[in-house]
Amino acid sequence: MGNTRFLFSDGVLSRSPDVPPVSSFLQSRPGAYTTTRTHNHGACVLFWERHIDRLLDSARILLYSDRELLFGSEGLSARPFPSMNSTPWESRARSLVCDSLGEVLPVPLMEEDGEELAITILLSGNLDRLGDPRKDLEFLDVHLHVDGYVPTGFGAKGSGAHLALVGRGREAASAKYSDWVRRRKHLQRFRPCSATELLLSNDGDHVLEGSVTNFFTVCRREDNENELKDGLASCFEVQTAPVSDGVLPGVIRQLVIEVCLSKGIPFREVAPSWAMRELWEEAFITSSLRLLQHVEAIEVPVTWEHVESRSSYDDLDWTKKSFKSHPGMITTMIQAEIMKRASLEGYPVSLLRKTRII
Repeated sequence: MGNTRFLFSDGVLSRSPDVPPVSSFLQSRPGAYTTTRTHNHGACVLFWERHIDRLLDSARILLYSDRELLFGSEGLSARPFPSMNSTPWESRARSLVCDSLGEVLPVPLMEEDGEELAITILLSGNLDRLGDPRKDLEFLDVHLHVDGYVPTGFGAKGSGAHLALVGRGREAASAKYSDWVRRRKHLQRFRPCSATELLLSNDGDHVLEGSVTNFFTVCRREDNENELKDGLASCFEVQTAPVSDGVLPGVIRQLVIEVCLSKGIPFREVAPSWAMRELWEEAFITSSLRLLQHVEAIEVPVTWEHVESRSSYDDLDWTKKSFKSHPGMITTMIQAEIMKRASLEGYPVSLLRKTRII
């Protein structure tokens, strides 16, 4: 895929050079969003049903708990919100999203056969429609951003992530919203040159998640001898912070949990503790574009106090933990199972080309 980008908004399909990068697009509008991509050389859309469910969950959370993140602040306080039954508006929003995807996705695929596409769907509140009883179920606008994406081969040389713990956890973490893209920009001043992703923590010890990823460690279990049981290393335990700690319930995060439970891999929802890092044998991050990416190194400030008051990375002293340059046994096992599920749960793009709907 070249530099061609597509944006479907207000019923109009635009293409580069008039379409901004996805980060700029998200910063320009409030709303709930989700990102997925195509798979198998553009043959299917990854985990589509899971993504649309999560998108609607995010919109619902913002609608009933933080409407400014869905509608923006301008004119919001003066607008009366009707009592809305969830089922009709969610059904309408689902139809709009599916119809929009059916309209736009076949276009770049027909032009660029065999390439992967990153797909971002944004649901943005429209205050003007709330005052019209005939349009109360259509108070969400759908914007669809499509761009080329080149996946990095799992375990390829140099493909490991380098992480740095730099900031506090997000607000309204249970929903994925576009304003977070703007808020996370202030963390970039602390990014070490080698870091490819930033980690979040509220105390400098318990790791919550990444700025755009979920974070997992594979830890040695202190209460278990080094034995193998049913082909799995039962002396290890996969850990990730629970949603109740304030982390995003990512689609791939949930898949990792399901894989661990189905394969008998010991798993616990607990925020990994940096103080216990000597027990960390492996680490990986997940996202809907990267799926699983093994971690090669993590850097953490020696002193967490007043980190956010510092001006830049140069003002901090760091300590580092390194892992092997290739994925470990448990990480590889989970990755293999998720790739199987990617094929099983992918929505065929061929149906989009034929029907323009899902």
